Amino acid sequence: MAGWALRRVATGIVLLLALSLATFALFFAAPVDQARFACGKGCTVDERAEVARALGYDRSVAEQWGDFARGVVVGRDYPADPELRRTSPEIVTHCEAPCLGWSHVNGRTVNSLLADAAPVTASLALVAFAFWVLAGVGLGVLAARMAGSPLDRALVGASMLAYAFPTFVVGIVALKYVVIRWDWVPYPQYVPPTDGVAAWLGGLLLPSAVLGLVFVGGYVRMTRSLVLDAAGQAHHLTARAKGLAPSLVLRRHVLRPALLPLLALAGIDLGALLGGAVVTESVFGYDGLGLLTLRAGREQDLPTLVGVVLVGGAFVIVTSMVVDLLHAMLDPRVRLAGRHGVS
Repeated sequence: MAGWALRRVATGIVLLLALSLATFALFFAAPVDQARFACGKGCTVDERAEVARALGYDRSVAEQWGDFARGVVVGRDYPADPELRRTSPEIVTHCEAPCLGWSHVNGRTVNSLLADAAPVTASLALVAFAFWVLAGVGLGVLAARMAGSPLDRALVGASMLAYAFPTFVVGIVALKYVVIRWDWVPYPQYVPPTDGVAAWLGGLLLPSAVLGLVFVGGYVRMTRSLVLDAAGQAHHLTARAKGLAPSLVLRRHVLRPALLPLLALAGIDLGALLGGAVVTESVFGYDGLGLLTLRAGREQDLPTLVGVVLVGGAFVIVTSMVVDLLHAMLDPRVRLAGRHGVS
């Protein structure tokens, strides 16, 4: 188990390095003069060249990535001028490791921007994830146990309807009617968990439900299918023939094999949640990674875009690694397959 886990961790590290190089090359090879945006309007050619030199934009993409990689490991100064740091240290900003760059648009390190926005998106993703897993799996098991009944057909139909509506449509409708017209809940606002768990959770319920609704629709149908398939297996029929209690049979012989595939799917969906968060945060005005990405794209703030992509990619990779480890702990066949070279 330890060797298998180490191999997965090593693979994740290699993927992170490859992701950083590909992302950096893709964005900084774009035909955008970052020095012009950093210098602002009315800059002379000489002033633009000085800004490019101070921020390292006058160097090749490979050299810039090398500086970026060193900054991730040991930190970096902006502007990166030893003479300026010696003569005027007050205008030099040191970005602690892991340094993800400098946003010339905001005049701040990318790390500080991400530190402000990430807790909002992480909170939204965590509550949305709990909502769609609990609701999707619970309703899916209920539909499977009532297979063929009117309740089963109603749940399957409602899940298809939920899956069909785009997130932005659900968000706009919920905001217009649930919040504004019917006044069922107060206008959602993000509250840090340090101000109270109840206030934090209350501000996230509606946006998280909107974000997770489309996943609920998919998980209801998939859970229903997996539970019905597991219920038809020989070990389940044998357990029932032995006279075990139906609840015990469901818990031990149906849910465990049925829900293992959902574990991997849930990890992938959680890792890919940033795309949905962009829409949800835009609708509800939450200042998270989604809005940060939109602003950075509109303002040609490539360092911030690189930082967001790297953090999002790292989250996907780490989530996949954690899911792989959990899957291996619950299903020994995964470890055996990895040991014999089959993935």
